[in-house]
Amino acid sequence: MRFFKIIAAIILLLIGAYAASMYYFVDESKDFTIEKEINYPVEKVFNQFNNLQNFTRWNNFFTSSSSVDIDYYTPYEGQGSSISYTDPKNDTNGEMFLRYENPNRTLRYQLFEDNNESPTVVDVKFKAVAAEKTKITWIVHTPKLSVLRRVENFWTEDRFAENINKSMINLNNVLGNKVEKDNQMAAIKYDSLMVENEEEKLLLGINVSTSNKKDALYRNIVMNYNKIYNYTTMDLGKKEDEFGFPVMITDADNYKDKEVSYFLGIPLSKKFGLTDNNFSFRTQSPTQNYIMYYKGTYDGRIKAIQQLIQKAKKDEMRFGDIRQTFLERPVEDGDVNMKLSLSVFK
Repeated sequence: MRFFKIIAAIILLLIGAYAASMYYFVDESKDFTIEKEINYPVEKVFNQFNNLQNFTRWNNFFTSSSSVDIDYYTPYEGQGSSISYTDPKNDTNGEMFLRYENPNRTLRYQLFEDNNESPTVVDVKFKAVAAEKTKITWIVHTPKLSVLRRVENFWTEDRFAENINKSMINLNNVLGNKVEKDNQMAAIKYDSLMVENEEEKLLLGINVSTSNKKDALYRNIVMNYNKIYNYTTMDLGKKEDEFGFPVMITDADNYKDKEVSYFLGIPLSKKFGLTDNNFSFRTQSPTQNYIMYYKGTYDGRIKAIQQLIQKAKKDEMRFGDIRQTFLERPVEDGDVNMKLSLSVFK
């Protein structure tokens, strides 16, 4: 009995010492600041923060778990918007509110985690440091913790910083595809032949061989595009702003052949494991291209392709594949809006 009394006394002393050290040497809440820069204009970046549907697509706090369920409440964008979330697998839940907004300058979030009545308050400041660069500053104030829980403040800042680092990678990927689409649409000059340098691109898609009889090729393209789109959005859970325009790669002059082989794919930012063997990744190498934008019937593209080939021959350039980038979703019995790119080299 005396032995157990001694053990109990030691435990009480340790708890007392721990509580005293937490009370006197560890703050009940924690304040810290984290700064990052991203190579996109402030108006593009800000919209990814003040629209909570956008925010949850790239913020690692939400994307890191496949079991999190999010409800969005009106207004879905700007001051007054909010969400609630629950993650049964990780046994967490909470609510987030956008309390204040100064467009393209400042936001204030309140995050209530796991039924805690005191919120984490996060002020986010945005500053344009160049036309295509934005500085983002997070100023974080954590909720007050009881004496026994104050030890958590030792790793709060590191955990928050790790989440921001992963989130910035996701945000950069989202903005990369979104801005690329916006820029391409803004740069369109139909039926004008231009020269363009194209960077390396990773495509997820399907290899196909099909008949080139009247309308058969285009119907086959529409069918396979729908397969790729559904697999990307439904099976892989990718959002529209996470991938680029669909690209079809084929021989430049096979429009004359009875049968056509092509690869049709959607640009993504990185490779990952695939659950369907019908799909594969293909890396599109950097190239110099002769390009034309074309809008009309799919068969009508042939004239534009012939112009690109004639230009290459006139300039004594060798040429490789033709890449047909669909700027609008291909639909059966509809016109196409596309960019035709002929890779050329000496």
